[in-house]
Amino acid sequence: MNFDLPPERSSQIKVIGVGGGGSNAVNHMYKKGIKDVNFVVCNTDAQALHNSPVAVKLQLGDVLTEGRGAGSKSEIGREAAQESIDRIKEVLSSNTNMVFITAGMGGGTGTGAAPVIASTAKEMGILTVAIVTIPFRFEGPERINQAIEGINALKDHVDSLLVINNEKLREIYGNLTVSKSFEKADDVLAIAAKGIAEIITVHGYINVDFADVQTVMSNSGVAIMGSAAASGEERARKAIEEALTSPLLNNNDIEGARSVLLNITSGAQEITMDEVSEITDYVVSATSRDTTLIWGIGSEESLGEDISVTIIATGFRMNSIPEVYVGRKQTHKVPLRDRGSDLVDGHSNVVPAQGSLSFGVKDREDSEEYILMEQSEEIDPEAHEKKLADRVRSLRETHEKLRERGYLSSSGDDEIEELENVPAYVRKKVPIDQQKHSQETEVSRYRLTDKKEEGGEGPKLSPDNPHLHDNVD
Repeated sequence: MNFDLPPERSSQIKVIGVGGGGSNAVNHMYKKGIKDVNFVVCNTDAQALHNSPVAVKLQLGDVLTEGRGAGSKSEIGREAAQESIDRIKEVLSSNTNMVFITAGMGGGTGTGAAPVIASTAKEMGILTVAIVTIPFRFEGPERINQAIEGINALKDHVDSLLVINNEKLREIYGNLTVSKSFEKADDVLAIAAKGIAEIITVHGYINVDFADVQTVMSNSGVAIMGSAAASGEERARKAIEEALTSPLLNNNDIEGARSVLLNITSGAQEITMDEVSEITDYVVSATSRDTTLIWGIGSEESLGEDISVTIIATGFRMNSIPEVYVGRKQTHKVPLRDRGSDLVDGHSNVVPAQGSLSFGVKDREDSEEYILMEQSEEIDPEAHEKKLADRVRSLRETHEKLRERGYLSSSGDDEIEELENVPAYVRKKVPIDQQKHSQETEVSRYRLTDKKEEGGEGPKLSPDNPHLHDNVD
């Protein structure tokens, strides 16, 4: 199979799709178009390679898989890539300075072969950027777990790792059909690769060359991505705000980024200077003083009146990808079939037995019974009498003090009677004033009248004072 690139067509940037998912993404990029890059598809499935429109195709593991795929086994994908390592090197050696490796993690070929290809490229001194996806949740936990294992194997062999969680696409686009969901996943991978590559390949008013991008992306760790498009009034502000709040960023703030690559693309309605300033100022204010910003401007007629903003922030750690970074301890499964093996705590030191002790024990019938009697301590009579006398004297002194203070009467019976019959304030000699009852009043109920009643003889004292009434109004 011919996989050589003609020198006149060979680009310094190559986009390699690995496995079924990666090849589908590259096919999508090929149809959409990324300026001045070469596309390569690698797969163990010969039929999938045959259906790809991409010119350069590399079948992995011809002998191992016989063109039938890896059967979702990552170890098969890894061995297939190792079998074809010489052809991989030959493709990469053709005027390649930067390579994008795209793969849908979770399957067999992409998960197993992508780390092998990335390791080979990095050993050849090529700037290596991996753009991979985590499966949708409906694809099952086994596929997701295998994807995470593949990402952990890949991260040590790339300069920059960009992970797209397909499940985040549901937050952006909602409940799509299955075919549309995978189409959107391919589209996001294409936007990421295009956003980085065309900063270099598209000639703009502000020149950014490969050396600039290499400086910020070499050994830059985990990258995060946000992308958005907007039109109408304040389209620049809307586009950059939506890009920086994209679910694809995994709730990360770009303030901690080591470097930021910004791609601004406009359509038929060209972007203005004020709009460019608004976007770049917004990014500068959202990042730290030490963050390096590289940006480029492109045009794409299909955007119409839209402005598209793609931002790639690098320099993050693996814990910025919550699906991959797990803060729990690693556990090891120990098969229990081997009865001869011992299960031990991996963190403890195993001390071999030093020997054994044996004790002779008699049978109960032959043993003799012993009763141990507790011996009381011998008491000195004189010392005991003195101790009792001191105790009695102390009690008497206390009793006298209480009586002097009025707390006790002369006899026990009198004391009880006093407690029952005499108020406490009297016993304790507390002086109190005689208080009037709340219902008592100084106003007399009697009245004196000087009117002569019929048959009366002058002034009369009457008990019906009209100013008093028993009922409250």
